[in-house]
Amino acid sequence: MKKQLTILLVFFCASLVYSQKMKVENGGFDFIKDQKEINVEFVYDNMKINKKNLTNDEYVQEHAADLEEKKGKGEGKAWKKSWIASREIIYAPKFLELMNQDLYEEKGISFKKDLSNAKYTLIVETVWVYPGWNVAVMRQPAKVTTLLKFVETANRDNVVLEITSKNAPGNRFGGTFSNEDRIGEGYAKTGKTLSKLIMKKAF
Repeated sequence: MKKQLTILLVFFCASLVYSQKMKVENGGFDFIKDQKEINVEFVYDNMKINKKNLTNDEYVQEHAADLEEKKGKGEGKAWKKSWIASREIIYAPKFLELMNQDLYEEKGISFKKDLSNAKYTLIVETVWVYPGWNVAVMRQPAKVTTLLKFVETANRDNVVLEITSKNAPGNRFGGTFSNEDRIGEGYAKTGKTLSKLIMKKAF
């Protein structure tokens, strides 16, 4: 019993250390309340991964080789495809789902990709990702750090609002052995927190 309590305490402390921090760096929220739709773009070009701050190419090479060695031939190649595909099938949808949950239903503002006619674009730039891990009774949530920039769609140099989001935690209820699922929950948390911030500041 004492050992179990110790483990729970460790996880509780870890959650405090890696709690999400969202900070407004520049700009204001007034422009949002008059909009009905905002374009969203996701950028992964310069993201770093894990505590070693690997580039995407370095991480893919390292993790794929590890899978090939530990799980068998072809496992690394299969994972490479799912790693990239997760951006479109997990990360972006999770973020957008939580962004729209309150803002669209309560304020009628829709955040979607490919809205080229929208006056403003939200650029979700991934800065750092920690995939986390799950080994039976012990687990570590994913963490996602992003730079959230609202710009004029027709003039990207005009940044009207810039927000940093650090260490958004990601884990699925009950746990998951999929790095991509955990990371996806980090994007969901980012969307949810940003949505609440907008609801508070813009209306």
